[in-house]
Amino acid sequence: MLVLGIDPGIAQTGWGVVDIVGQRYRPVSYGVVRTTTSKSMEQRIHAIANDIGKLAIDFKVEMVSMEDIYFAKNVSSAMGVAKVIGAIIQQLSLQGIPVQLFTPLQIKLAVTGFGTAEKHQVQEMVRLLLKLEKVPSPDHAADSLAAAICLATNRRLS
Repeated sequence: MLVLGIDPGIAQTGWGVVDIVGQRYRPVSYGVVRTTTSKSMEQRIHAIANDIGKLAIDFKVEMVSMEDIYFAKNVSSAMGVAKVIGAIIQQLSLQGIPVQLFTPLQIKLAVTGFGTAEKHQVQEMVRLLLKLEKVPSPDHAADSLAAAICLATNRRLS
């Protein structure tokens, strides 16, 4: 099953495609969708959703796993990320691709076994699980691969 993992953001949205067969994971591709502050917020959100939709088509993904919003101290940036999440869900929904959201805690737990794992621990486990020579870069791409792995882990547990 081809899964597209997404780590949503306004400046950078990480994406990673993982082929999941049983309990084996094979990385297909990963990267980030970047936007620039010279565009309006609406243009940036539209560009992100559009690019993610194209990636889903290009890689023929069957499911999408996306990190859900996490409210920290910066509420205004969280609102922008929430808008990106909604736009991506809408785009993929129009394509008939199911999307499942996971909290950062759920992703950490699925990938490392510890919901309180630190970022570098999650990234190292992604590297190990996907048999990569080095931790995927940039961070958002590594986080998107973790989201894809989380979906696979949770589907097996269900």
